[in-house]
Amino acid sequence: MIGRVLIKMQTMLKFIKMSIARLIAPNAIRRLEQLNDWAQLHIYQAKNKQLSPVALNEDRIVFFGDSITEFWDLATMFSGKPYVNRGIAGQTTSQLLIRFRPDVIALHPKVVLILAGTNDLAGNTGAMTLEMITGNYASMAELARANDIQVIFASVLPIHDYGSVKQSEFRSPIKIRALNDWLQQYCIQHPHIYLDYYSTLVNDQTMLKAEVSDDGVHPNDQGYRMMTLLAENAIANALTINSKYTLTSTTSI
Repeated sequence: MIGRVLIKMQTMLKFIKMSIARLIAPNAIRRLEQLNDWAQLHIYQAKNKQLSPVALNEDRIVFFGDSITEFWDLATMFSGKPYVNRGIAGQTTSQLLIRFRPDVIALHPKVVLILAGTNDLAGNTGAMTLEMITGNYASMAELARANDIQVIFASVLPIHDYGSVKQSEFRSPIKIRALNDWLQQYCIQHPHIYLDYYSTLVNDQTMLKAEVSDDGVHPNDQGYRMMTLLAENAIANALTINSKYTLTSTTSI
């Protein structure tokens, strides 16, 4: 009798251990990958090598950011445009800064459209102050300027609490507005373009409009279509500025 009970207990313990292992293993693998390649430089290494050199008169644009960028179907939304998506889900500005040289500068775009910051507020790679986030913004802009790449800084998107997760507990609406105020002022003080998604996507409760996002963070198809129209205008302006800068630089040589 005791023997049978012991056998059952051992079987149960074995099952529990296996269940725990299944839960822990994926997270452990992700943690190990982060230790080996914290900025996830490997993700676009092959695609970067396969990317064709910039053609004459090609208006190459790199969309650079986190999951909001990665999930954006650029080929559909910007049909026929030579736009390159270099978004990685979950990333913060600290990781983007490390990726900036291989995933932006090395691709020789005319313009980089940077959309980031929401994961910094959520603490995805540890606690971040607003000063730390804005410092990363400024460093990316300085790298771009040094390589004759025009910068579009997109506003951090608002969030909403209408889904199953209260996003405001992780991403403070007050801090989102503070980051956007900084970005707007920085673009005024420097030759960059501020792309204001926020004003179009926010409701009168300072939350992301429910109809443009299902989870309170990521745009749905309607949200992306609204963003596409705004991005097209910003890109047109950026290319005009870039052309004037190139002409001035060429003339002064």
